[in-house]
Amino acid sequence: MRASQTLFLLLWFFCIYASTSFSANVTYDHRALVIDGKRRVLVSGSIHYPRSTPEMWPDLIQKSKDGGLDVIETYVFWNLHEPVQGQYNFEGRADLVKFVKTVAAAGLYVHLRIGPYACAEWNYGGFPLWLHFIPGIQFRTDNKPFEEEMKRFTAKIVDMMKQENLYMSQGGPIILSQIENEYGNIDADYGPAAKSYIKWAASMATSLDTGVPWVMCQQLDAPDPIINTCNAFYCDQFQPNSKAKPKIWTEGYTGWFLAFGDALPHRPVEDLAFAVARFFQRGGTFNNYYMYHGGTNFGRASGGPFVASSYDYDAPIDEYGTIRQPKWGHLKDLHKAIKLCEEALIATDPTITSLGPNIEVAVYKTGAVCSAFLANIATSDAKVTFNGNSYHLPAWSVSILPDCKNVVLNTAKINSASVISSFTTESLKDVGSLDDSYSGWSWISEPIGISKADSFSKFGLLEQINTTGDRSDYLWYSLSIDLDTDTQAVLHIESLGHALRAFINGKLAGSGMGNHEKANVKVDIPITLVAGKNTIDLLSLTVGLQNYGAFFDTWGAGITGPVILKGLKNGSSLDLSSHMWTYQIGIKGEDLGPSGDSSGQWNSQSTLPVHQPFIWYKTNFFAPSGSNPVAIDFTGMGKGEAWVNGQSIGRYWPTYASPSGGCTDSCNYRGSYQASKCLQNCGKPSQTLYHVPRSWLRPQGNTLVLFEESGGNPKQISFATKQIGSVCSHVSESHPPPVDLWNSDAESGRKVGPVLLLECPYPKQVISSIKFASFGTPQGTCGNFKHGRCSSNKALSIVQKGCIGSSSCRIELSINTFGDPCKGVAKSLAVEASCA
Repeated sequence: MRASQTLFLLLWFFCIYASTSFSANVTYDHRALVIDGKRRVLVSGSIHYPRSTPEMWPDLIQKSKDGGLDVIETYVFWNLHEPVQGQYNFEGRADLVKFVKTVAAAGLYVHLRIGPYACAEWNYGGFPLWLHFIPGIQFRTDNKPFEEEMKRFTAKIVDMMKQENLYMSQGGPIILSQIENEYGNIDADYGPAAKSYIKWAASMATSLDTGVPWVMCQQLDAPDPIINTCNAFYCDQFQPNSKAKPKIWTEGYTGWFLAFGDALPHRPVEDLAFAVARFFQRGGTFNNYYMYHGGTNFGRASGGPFVASSYDYDAPIDEYGTIRQPKWGHLKDLHKAIKLCEEALIATDPTITSLGPNIEVAVYKTGAVCSAFLANIATSDAKVTFNGNSYHLPAWSVSILPDCKNVVLNTAKINSASVISSFTTESLKDVGSLDDSYSGWSWISEPIGISKADSFSKFGLLEQINTTGDRSDYLWYSLSIDLDTDTQAVLHIESLGHALRAFINGKLAGSGMGNHEKANVKVDIPITLVAGKNTIDLLSLTVGLQNYGAFFDTWGAGITGPVILKGLKNGSSLDLSSHMWTYQIGIKGEDLGPSGDSSGQWNSQSTLPVHQPFIWYKTNFFAPSGSNPVAIDFTGMGKGEAWVNGQSIGRYWPTYASPSGGCTDSCNYRGSYQASKCLQNCGKPSQTLYHVPRSWLRPQGNTLVLFEESGGNPKQISFATKQIGSVCSHVSESHPPPVDLWNSDAESGRKVGPVLLLECPYPKQVISSIKFASFGTPQGTCGNFKHGRCSSNKALSIVQKGCIGSSSCRIELSINTFGDPCKGVAKSLAVEASCA
């Protein structure tokens, strides 16, 4: 190799290493994490690597960085990585090392929450089921078998990170680790052993010598040097258990999770921004959004029970990896405003005073540096005087003043654009030429009752999880009884949940299901029995195992009884609970292989059975064109699971609708938020669209396999691609100018007013048309703007000239630009645009 080539390669390696290497000491004091000797104000966001695909990771992480994040937080999922004791999986969506390195390549830090209990609405809280069967084990308490396994897995993850030099002390991106998770919420139930367990966990974690601090969230008695942290909708009032520890918010909820049978949760960005600004106002220096990208519960990963396949969480980046506006943009502006205050925030503690009822000011002042936060905690607007200046504070808002004088952002006033998106559906395109006699679908009927050679018989009713080891959602209970005459009766069944189906002599007689709040099922099913032998087949189903609560691992599932035949001769009853039952774990089609490539006999020559339970369906299809996100619309189907090219996209259940009440057309962000406050989609299916990652699709020759459990019509299934309909912005004269103009304005001395911003959401798009523009008193919301009593006749042409053909544009609100259509009246500018 020539000298010039050697020099080039050395320079190339140095540049690559420099861009991804951090190599610094991480400590903490009472104000902040201290990285390489400097206190830092840090903004973090949760992205769980298995809830997206490796192909999605770089884009998700870059969008997080563009949104102002410094840190990516993730749990580590034990049951994903060790599904069988001693057998590990770190490939594909489970490639934790690759995920951490992808974050590092973007120049961001990592908070690795090892746990290894995760909760996270993840199946069994992230614990592997085999753990449950270790003799003498008790989870999450001072129990030697549990502690041995917990230490072994935690040490394995730490060793993997060390081997790849991924801790910051080694030059990697990991600046924090977490041990345990929200144990303080339930530790009282474990008695005195809880305290010794927490001390053991803290000692075990610190003994692993990661070179970075460890945290415990929701753990008031976290032993030194562990930092105790806050998880909640609001953490401004939280204080760590030592004056030597910083104030850290590990989970600030951007929304809430969706459960089958529930309405869709939504958290307004004005309230979320208020909560975050309040946290920094009152001394916080590290906050994490849970979730920043929620993603998808592929396969049988969801817990709950009843947590849906979508884990969108109303996050700034939606389930499909697209930016959710205005949430992403407004939080980006908030992060910029907070970072303008960083020099003051890290230098001193705040001085907090009251300027009146529910009005609070926090000042950070050191030398010539001064930053302030003005908070109105009331639900009505207020005017205040601070430092000799007058300020208007909207209800439930925080104004940020990096120089203790000028407001650069108020949390209730959004400069960021909003976006109207929708899904465009198209029918499945079957590969090959079709004639009128062929539907494009083939199918297999799943046998009712016992059909597998590995079935077994036991007296009494068995608990499901102990029986199946969660190898399947399904467990069959079957018995036969002989009667002298035809009989009308009622079959009474009680189950720990989560759902059940009852068959009499091979015919569906009735069903029952629980919900997210109460999984137990109790049904009374009228049945007809015939003279002679009768077969009763009961199918018990789980819909994700419990993931939260004291002793959640012991809660159980399945038909534990009693099972009683009521209304027999002379009103007598027959308790079947202690009879000999035959059991089958799982269903036959699962063994044949849901990839569709099995040797099972797929039928395509006779009439396609629809609206019938227990049918496997298969078809081939072309992928939707383009690169926009893809989903399958399962409207018309009942309940089951779906696979695309052998990859499970999760459980589908479009027939489980939310209650009809509890939603509102408009959500008032003012006042404390809870998960039930701003519900949407009441009286409708909880989820109809199911994410199919683009990387799982080929242009053609794709295979879709479904197991339909309750009955549906696969011909009604369609593909949906996500489209952006409109980009909007509505800014008033009272809005501060954009945060990113603040420094330049201050330097130039020029007073800049509010500015309307528009930006196309997808790369390579430009603004193609202006659907609406009004400067004056426009009314309405994006997609429904209307002119008010006054409107400048110049607005449309000015916005068209400034925006069309560009990927983004800025229009300053000024009567010098638009004229003054109504003197003395507060004015605003509203614009709706299309991108192409």
